[in-house]
Amino acid sequence: MKKPIRKTQGKHFYSHIVETSSLTLALADIDLSHEERLHLLQLTEENLHHTILDAVLSELSEEDKKLFLQHVATNSHDKVWNLLHTKVGNIEEKIQKVVHELKKELHKDINAVTSSKAAK
Repeated sequence: MKKPIRKTQGKHFYSHIVETSSLTLALADIDLSHEERLHLLQLTEENLHHTILDAVLSELSEEDKKLFLQHVATNSHDKVWNLLHTKVGNIEEKIQKVVHELKKELHKDINAVTSSKAAK
C-alpha cells in the first residue's frame, strides 16, 4: 500500500508562515510522471519539516525540547507557539530564514535539472 502524500495530521505548527507554492510550481515544469512529482513534493515537505524542527530544537534547552516535541506530536499548535514565544526570541523570523535558505537551495537544484534537460 502506498503512503499518503499528505500527512493526515493536518497542518504543521508553522504552516501559516511557510509558503511552498514556488517549489510546487517549479517541480511542475519538470517532465516527470505524476507519481515522481508527488514523491518529490513529499520529499520537499519532509526536508522542510526536518529543517524547521532542527532550527527550533537548536534554540531550546533539553527540557524545553521534550515539551516542544510533545506539543508537536499532539498537534497542539497553540502550546507550541506559547512555548516558542516564551523561550525563543524572533522564532518566526528564524524559521523563515532557514526555510528561505532551503528553498533557495532546492530551486537551485531544480533549475540545474531543468537546464541540463533543456541542453539535451
